[in-house]
Amino acid sequence: MTGLADRAPTLKARRLRLHTQHEPVVIMRSDCHVCRSEGLAARSQVLLAAGDRAVQATLFQVDGDALLAPDEAALSEAAWTLLGVQEGDPIHVSHPPTLESLSSVRRRIHGHRLDAEAMAGIVRDVVAGRYSEIHLSAFLTATAAWPLDGDETSHLTQAMIEAGDRLSWNAPIVVDKHSIGGLPGNRTTPIVVAIVAALGLTMPKTSSRAITSPAGTADTMETLTKVDLDIPAMRRVVEAEGGCLAWGGAVRLSPADDIFIRVERVLDIDTEGQLIASVLSKKIAAGSTHVVLDIPVGPTAKVRSEEAGRALGERLVETASRFGLTAVCLQSDGSQPVGRGVGPALEALDVLAVLQNDPDAPDDLRRRACTLAGAVLELAGAAAEGDGFGAAAQALADGRAWSKFQRICEAQGGLRVPPAAALRRPLAATRSGRVVHINNRKVARLAKLAGAPDAKAAGLAVEVRLGQEIAAGDPLLTVHAQTPGELAYALDYAAANLDLVEIEA
Repeated sequence: MTGLADRAPTLKARRLRLHTQHEPVVIMRSDCHVCRSEGLAARSQVLLAAGDRAVQATLFQVDGDALLAPDEAALSEAAWTLLGVQEGDPIHVSHPPTLESLSSVRRRIHGHRLDAEAMAGIVRDVVAGRYSEIHLSAFLTATAAWPLDGDETSHLTQAMIEAGDRLSWNAPIVVDKHSIGGLPGNRTTPIVVAIVAALGLTMPKTSSRAITSPAGTADTMETLTKVDLDIPAMRRVVEAEGGCLAWGGAVRLSPADDIFIRVERVLDIDTEGQLIASVLSKKIAAGSTHVVLDIPVGPTAKVRSEEAGRALGERLVETASRFGLTAVCLQSDGSQPVGRGVGPALEALDVLAVLQNDPDAPDDLRRRACTLAGAVLELAGAAAEGDGFGAAAQALADGRAWSKFQRICEAQGGLRVPPAAALRRPLAATRSGRVVHINNRKVARLAKLAGAPDAKAAGLAVEVRLGQEIAAGDPLLTVHAQTPGELAYALDYAAANLDLVEIEA
């Protein structure tokens, strides 16, 4: 925004300490001379400039002088940070430039496909911070109501790659894995990275935070070590240990994805085309050459049928091939949560138990991790076909994976103990019988109501498995919460949703 800072200042910056998550907000008086002269109304989009920095923000207005002087503009924390101003600094307020890419969003809403140029324009403006939350919601909703086709998915993937940084590694084969999600507690990634790196492959893993789930891999790993690594730190860790477990948002790989995820989380949507572009853009930007994709299938998983799983797998593999990425998809059992913990710290405890060969470690998590790690080893040629699972299981059993995990965490900033929740409350079975159904979606909802993922120790422990015989009074789930209010809210939800766990006499 060259030249804006040289214009006559119009308002003085004031820090309101208003937290709006990532959305820049500015508050001005309705009788302010800038609002009057520029014809600005509440919820207008405005361009704020200070020095050589500029940010697009949403305007809100107040009447009278109780909050602001006529020559002041109060900034949310997001706007304050992005502008880098101090109290009283001059800021210039004006109408933002016309966004040509919004015409592409409108065309998409009205049923027209987008070409590569249109998709690139949208993503560039999104990453530049020119899209409001309303604009982002419109684009994501348009691609949910009328799903992206194969070409649009590739165009979006390419645009998301080009909008961020790209990594390259001094290795002919760079591996990765990803789970499509929708299955509470399915925290295999830290175990897979430890196994694969221990067996000599390069696996620079970047992961997302939760979108619609109670925890993402980055949320879980953050209870164990530092995950907001920049690119030099990632390189240092990978060069030393062969792998890392970093938050993708900190390294600006496919930065549009983190913006989309933020809005998708509020909307509680995760559409197929966006999912494919999200997954593959980050794998490609991270320098991966070979990737294993896990697709859990179950009646309350994200993917409901084997047929849908096959179709998604075919789209993922086909789109990956357009970018020279070798991919293989595995369908897995998505009928119930994996492990015991649901929530960042509780899932981390499961991961540690598996890596440490604890006899009480959840066996389903151990077997899933070995299956995925084995597939990675076979895809990369580090194990013969059919031998991958055994090689992975041996690396776990003899302690090589645990040693490697400790070294990776130490290289990232040190291994720490996950936090424990202040409050716990078991939910007991009201009848005796056999467990015949566990609702993944409602289990995830319950864990979020308890405070996960924002409260790292919050969530729940799943105390039963499908097919298990139980007696009345036995615990089905144990809710973990940090505050009485969150605990009460979660318990009310559980009382109103008795099909969380179904028991057949």
